[in-house]
Amino acid sequence: MVEQAAEKGCFQAKSPKSKTSLAKTNVYFQQLAARLKPCPFKAQSFSAACEAVPFQICLCRQFNDPNAIALAFALFSIPCSLFLMLYTRLQDDFVSSFLPRSIPLRRIHLSALTVSAFLLLVLAPALPAQAPAGAAAPAVSAADSSKALNALFHDYWEDVLQHAPEFASTLGDKRYNDQISDESVKAYNAELERQQGFLMRLAAIDTTGLSNQEKTSSDLLMRTFTENTEAAEFKPWEMPLNQMGGIHTEWPQLVAELSFTSVKDYDDWIARLHAIPRAFSQVTENMSIGVEDRRVPPKYLLEKALVQVKELANQKPEDSPLALPLKKFPASVSAAEQERIKTEMLAAIGKEVLPAYQRFARFLEASYVPAGREKPGVSSLPDGAKYYAFLIRRTTTTNLTADQIHQIGLDQVKRDEAEMLGIAQKLGFADLKSFRASIKTNPKLKATSAAALLDAYRGYLGPMQAKLPQLFGRLPKAPFEVVAVPDYLAKNSAPAYYEAGAPDGSRPGRLFIDTYDATSRNLYSVEDIAYHEGIPGHHLQISIAQEMEGLPTFRKHEHYTAYTEGWGLYAERLGKDVGFYQDPYSDYGRLEGDIWRAIRLVVDTGVHSEGWTREQMVAYFHDHSNIDEPSIQAEVDRYIAWPGQALAYKIGQLKILELRDRAQKALGAKFDIRAFHDQVLDSGALPLDVLDARIDGWIAQQKAAAQ
Repeated sequence: MVEQAAEKGCFQAKSPKSKTSLAKTNVYFQQLAARLKPCPFKAQSFSAACEAVPFQICLCRQFNDPNAIALAFALFSIPCSLFLMLYTRLQDDFVSSFLPRSIPLRRIHLSALTVSAFLLLVLAPALPAQAPAGAAAPAVSAADSSKALNALFHDYWEDVLQHAPEFASTLGDKRYNDQISDESVKAYNAELERQQGFLMRLAAIDTTGLSNQEKTSSDLLMRTFTENTEAAEFKPWEMPLNQMGGIHTEWPQLVAELSFTSVKDYDDWIARLHAIPRAFSQVTENMSIGVEDRRVPPKYLLEKALVQVKELANQKPEDSPLALPLKKFPASVSAAEQERIKTEMLAAIGKEVLPAYQRFARFLEASYVPAGREKPGVSSLPDGAKYYAFLIRRTTTTNLTADQIHQIGLDQVKRDEAEMLGIAQKLGFADLKSFRASIKTNPKLKATSAAALLDAYRGYLGPMQAKLPQLFGRLPKAPFEVVAVPDYLAKNSAPAYYEAGAPDGSRPGRLFIDTYDATSRNLYSVEDIAYHEGIPGHHLQISIAQEMEGLPTFRKHEHYTAYTEGWGLYAERLGKDVGFYQDPYSDYGRLEGDIWRAIRLVVDTGVHSEGWTREQMVAYFHDHSNIDEPSIQAEVDRYIAWPGQALAYKIGQLKILELRDRAQKALGAKFDIRAFHDQVLDSGALPLDVLDARIDGWIAQQKAAAQ
């Protein structure tokens, strides 16, 4: 096929410039035909990979290495039509002969990251064969490769911070404190193009001889690029808002995480306030296009978001959470500067930001909410089933299907209910129904106030803190505190959530507790949530990751949901394993927390894959749990708003428990729980398949050391 392609010529070029380029390509074919026989790869390998890749017109503009493409052509017998799509060196010449010159901005130009990743990683070792006969390929040492790889990691991380200035600010990096993110489709295009550039550099680095951590870092970054490209197919920027958050909550949440220690800090925040209206305009445009594309959230969730937007839009400037920096000034800011800052900040909020919120509220009320979809499941979107399958893979980092996860959930619910029944019978109840009924009417198991609810969480964390040295070889240095969820989020918030502290220690890790309708909140669930969201759960895991040395910075802040939330749920179980949950009601609460995550597997797949209604989701919760009503209502809405996210908890926990059991059986008396936990935690968040391989490697090392 290589000879045939060279003889026939693949392209019809119109300009002398493009004819020259194509002639060179045909020469590559002739050279490869002589050098690459017999082909070591199966012909169907690339074709199978191609079937999984949504080749877009734009790929020809993105993949611009004629050598690599020609090599791929030879190795995998790529048809000329596919070669034509992939290869272009001179997009102003022959590309115009078969492609439209302009692509509407409303559609993102998906880059060739997925194809590039496959081609370059597989083909890079063969590229030296393209050199003229007799030429020796330059030797690259492992030290040089390591230097190049770490330079790439540095450049990539700097790119992330520069283009996500809000994120940079939360980390304590103030270089971009006067900027906000570009929310336009053009910016998404640019991000994917930059990522392809990083990917090209990554693929050119030979990892032979590098450390395991360096190889893992390379693989994880490649995974990020390919998943980002696949995600772009589903245009998530067209649905950026729901009751869980969006552009309307981004800056009220951000300002609470910032530090204001100088005049510049205040001026930077004022600069951001000036830029917020532009971001609202960009997001509004994206959402309008989403309406045309029929990519919209459920209408009833948008109605809840509209209430949040109106609440923020109709506040007085001085009462807005955006004016939080004015509540307290450091001594270093003079009285005159304080007065200037106050005047400028309140003017920006009152004359620019609040009007932007009000315009956004009008857009939602008049145009967006009425266009919201009626069905709650994401499968009702165009390509919704495909999108949900992608979300499952990205969230769980497994190849489990929706049907398989649904069955795992049913099985786990059954197991937890059997343990719950045992507790109920020990307390003198004949069945779970009567036990659950008694809990609902027992005033001792309800919080008496918001303050009492917060104190209950704090009361369980002290004893666990003292136990940590017996369970972990490494402990975090970062401080930790328990606080209430902000009022503007409380009505629709999860019962509790963790917010990581600043890596430099300037802001502690925070366990946020929803105190809305506090007297309806169950106290028997407090202990397990404290362990999950606080210690030894998210605070310990995330803080250790941030404090790790020897890892590229991007890995310290990576968030694989199945790992992080799986660890959180594992932490709940660990409390039982080391002797906590002495109160049988708290132990029941632990199981209630566990079945909660098992129920998630059932109802999330139910609504997004099997066509369940919201009422069916609520009914399943009522039939199989005693979770308080505010939590059920908020959680069901959360699963609908964030398809697949809730699957990560139980899937991740089951994997970590499986790995611990595997290590215990393999090592016997040599098994050290502290060493096992350190192995799980000391590489930052990992996909579950990577964690599995890591623990297998550790088990093998321990066996070898024992022998």
